[in-house]
Amino acid sequence: MYDLSTRKRAVALVAQGRSLNSVSKEMGISRHAITCWLSRLEPVSRTPLCVRCQKTPESPGDPAAYAYLLGLYLGDGYIICKPKQRYLMVTCTASWPGLVEAAEDAMRKVLPWPNVSRLQRTGCVDVKSYTQHWVCLFPQHGPGKKHERHIALEPWQQEIVDEHPWELIRGLIHSDGCRFTNWTTRLVGGERKRYEYPRYFFTNVSDDIRQLYTNTLDKLGIAWTHCTRNGNPYNISVAKKASVALMDAHVGPKY
Repeated sequence: MYDLSTRKRAVALVAQGRSLNSVSKEMGISRHAITCWLSRLEPVSRTPLCVRCQKTPESPGDPAAYAYLLGLYLGDGYIICKPKQRYLMVTCTASWPGLVEAAEDAMRKVLPWPNVSRLQRTGCVDVKSYTQHWVCLFPQHGPGKKHERHIALEPWQQEIVDEHPWELIRGLIHSDGCRFTNWTTRLVGGERKRYEYPRYFFTNVSDDIRQLYTNTLDKLGIAWTHCTRNGNPYNISVAKKASVALMDAHVGPKY
């Protein structure tokens, strides 16, 4: 670690017209370091401690963003743990650029210091945030698929969800849900007419994640029903007019 005066001297020599090679040889400093100082003179501060790894664990500084990111993680999120690489990844459909922006924004608000990147793939975008501490923030991580293991919130997570329930619902819908227009037919004056109405769907194979979703809907006064298909109760429907209006006010369609 070079002090600030050394950095300033190296930058000043380059500003005088000296080449990077000559400054590097004179000062015994690598060309790469001098190049970095030309764009950022001050030393990069040390990575702050994870809020959950401190002696007294704390909740994330932006609980609303965390509740939303929790919903994304439980739906289309993964934590990749490799020997030299650990990161949180949320896969978003490429046709919803607003969702991609929202996922990245939530990651930066929950943990401001890790590097965040996007990987464009066919039909989707992977939003990644690189740090081992996502495991601390999402203790639901574990071996295997989420629907094959028990998923339960820690008490500190439940407190955040109780405080920001709509953000969790929004994250779950933005990951494994949708808003669409359903239709049916009715007899009106003896004539059968097409009737359309908006509806929210949430689909997840995990019983635990579906229950977390429906328990939160219950607390918000949202009417919901199971929509069983082929004997599988994986779909949760919200179709009552008043409930859809509340969902529209707080969630809305993906964009």
